[in-house]
Amino acid sequence: MKIFKTVVMLVVVIAISAFTLNTSKGYKVGDTASDFKLKNIDDTMVSLADFKEAKGFIVVFTCNMCPYSVANEDRLIALDKKYKQKGYPVIAINPNDPKVSKGDSFAGMKTRAKEKGFTFPYLFDEGQKVYPMYGATKTPHVYILNKDNNKLVVEYIGAIDDSSRDENSVSERFVEDAVEALIKGEKPKKNNTRAIGCSIKDKRNWK
Repeated sequence: MKIFKTVVMLVVVIAISAFTLNTSKGYKVGDTASDFKLKNIDDTMVSLADFKEAKGFIVVFTCNMCPYSVANEDRLIALDKKYKQKGYPVIAINPNDPKVSKGDSFAGMKTRAKEKGFTFPYLFDEGQKVYPMYGATKTPHVYILNKDNNKLVVEYIGAIDDSSRDENSVSERFVEDAVEALIKGEKPKKNNTRAIGCSIKDKRNWK
């Protein structure tokens, strides 16, 4: 009986964690985001400034191991293929500490990207310096940036769509709607949604 109660409590904690709103001190919609330089899976260093022709970016914090992230990989590939040529490429960042999440090593990132055929950069937040700056709390967690007078303005924060696990159940595509609005020169009608996923694994918080 005690084991059953423990399992139930663990499931409840995971569920609450997955659906928690972002209450961090990171970026809010309307803020100007700073650039970064992180190692890509091809061992090159990548920054947003490298994308001279980009009009903005779909920055997503994701990882190898979280089932929510895995469930959204095909959606990220589709987003990149659809919007990269329109000026809004996907930039994926793994924020997890591999010492806490064993499957999220840089080598593991290379393997996962090759298996799935990622069409976008998959960057490693070594030292976990970038994700706190953005205020990401989940994997996946999306930030849409728009270039405005040489500034990177945060225009959307949250989930990819309204179905975190089952793509066939999607009825509202938050990221697509936001990017389409920006392409038209408009502001997204919905610019902040609940990020649903696994908590970012940071040894500073997982002692």
